[in-house]
Amino acid sequence: MKTSSAKAKGRRLQQWVAKMLVEHLGADEEDLESRPMGSSGEDIIMGKQTRQIFPYSVECKNQEKVNIWSAMEQAESNCKSYEPLVVIKKNGKKPLAVIDAEYFVEMHNKK
Repeated sequence: MKTSSAKAKGRRLQQWVAKMLVEHLGADEEDLESRPMGSSGEDIIMGKQTRQIFPYSVECKNQEKVNIWSAMEQAESNCKSYEPLVVIKKNGKKPLAVIDAEYFVEMHNKK
């Protein structure tokens, strides 16, 4: 696959994630954006309003073969004080969210 095609594929996933945050969580579309391809840092740039409803640092991987642990390490290195989240996708499959298992269980144990 050409580099430009791979970047376009990654950009589509980033834009899909941003769209889902706007449509399903009520995030303001002007408070978040998909980071330009090849730039370092989080793949979805979020403002304060979006962070309040979605306190995650998102790394997107739209590849046929993803090293999930490497992707999580990349998310962790960019996450600052937010929870790292990796969104993975491959052709013909739904996107999946990968998050630390202990954090996931703790999310559901808040009383």
